[in-house]
Amino acid sequence: MPDMAQGEARGRFAGAPVARLATVDPEGRPHLVPVVFAVRGDEIVTAVDGKPKRSRRLRRLRNIAVSPAVCLLADEYDDDWDRLWWVRADGGARILPPDTPGAPDVRDESGEYAAAIELLRQKYPRYERQPPDGPVIVITVLHWRGWQASAAADD
Repeated sequence: MPDMAQGEARGRFAGAPVARLATVDPEGRPHLVPVVFAVRGDEIVTAVDGKPKRSRRLRRLRNIAVSPAVCLLADEYDDDWDRLWWVRADGGARILPPDTPGAPDVRDESGEYAAAIELLRQKYPRYERQPPDGPVIVITVLHWRGWQASAAADD
C-alpha cells in the first residue's frame, strides 16, 4: 500500500473532477462540502457559483474567515480495489471577493480573481457558458499526501 510522491499526489488531485473541502467552525465542529476546483502549482482555487444554495452567506466562507486552516480530499473509487487512491491537500485558505467593476473597494487590481475564474473555466465546460460570480477561495497547500492501493493503480 504505497504512499504517493508529492508530485504524483498533486497530479492526481488536479485531475479529479471533484474534491471535498473541510473547514472548522468557531466551536471546532468540522464542516464538509463537495467542491469543483482547479490547481495552479501549490494553490487550489474554488468559487461560489450559481448553483442553488440556501444562502449566499455560505458556512465555508464564514468558517475560513475565522479559521483559515482547511483540508481537501479527492479520491478514486473502483470495484477493483487495486485501483483505489486518495489525495489530501492541507493548507491555508483566503477569500477573494467578486471582481466588481466600478467598485474600487472590491476591485481586484492584481487580476487574481479573474485568473482563478479562468482556471476554473478551463477545467469545467459548464463554467465556459456560466462562469462563477461569487467569492473565490484560494488555498495555499502546505502538504500534499496521497495513498494508492497498489503501485499499478493507474494501469
